[in-house]
Amino acid sequence: MTDTQAVHAPLNMELEPSGELCIRTLAMPADTNQNGDIFGGWLLSQMDLGGGVFASKKAKSRTVTVAIEAMNFRKPVFIGDLVSVHANLVRVGKTSVTVHLEAWVLRRKEMQSILVTDGNFTYVSIDDQGHPQAIQPGEPAISA
Repeated sequence: MTDTQAVHAPLNMELEPSGELCIRTLAMPADTNQNGDIFGGWLLSQMDLGGGVFASKKAKSRTVTVAIEAMNFRKPVFIGDLVSVHANLVRVGKTSVTVHLEAWVLRRKEMQSILVTDGNFTYVSIDDQGHPQAIQPGEPAISA
């Protein structure tokens, strides 16, 4: 196994996004660095926003991000790309929800979406005081 294989998750061989659409936005010039490239941090923040919405729905409460694992920046994002973040439930624990997030782009002159980034995000359910709380039963626990 090479170092690259050990670090990166397997490439999603799907040609279209799967999972629940959480957020969709346009990459704009304000989201670029001095070289005109879309910031990886901007894309990561869009994924975190979408994943937080998904996790809160699953936990039926407020959630906070506690971990981001195995982020794979596979392809660049360009100004004008339509960015869509899709979520798949990985695991529900006592207080946490792990979500696999994929960012796909639709470029202006292309007909097919392209997977650009994916990773696992873990969120913890919190109460009104910001303390971890048990996730209410209702969804069966799923283990990956």
